[in-house]
Amino acid sequence: MKLKNSIEKLDAYFERLESGKAQKIDPDHVTRVIQKLTKKREEVMADLAEASKPSKKERFVQKCATLDAQIERARWLLDQIG
Repeated sequence: MKLKNSIEKLDAYFERLESGKAQKIDPDHVTRVIQKLTKKREEVMADLAEASKPSKKERFVQKCATLDAQIERARWLLDQIG
């Protein structure tokens, strides 16, 4: 699953939560999204370690920050529905 797909799925879960349909969110699905985001973060960190250009390093750092924020959102969501 691409990062964009994971974030879109997470956004859809948040829309359900806001509309009062949290019971329709499967906690296992949120857990899988967290796992996928975490795996993607590990891949980005490996790319960061190999990057030599400062511009590439900065891009990877920004991706990690985005992933960290999305993982935190997903964990918060899991706490709300769990």
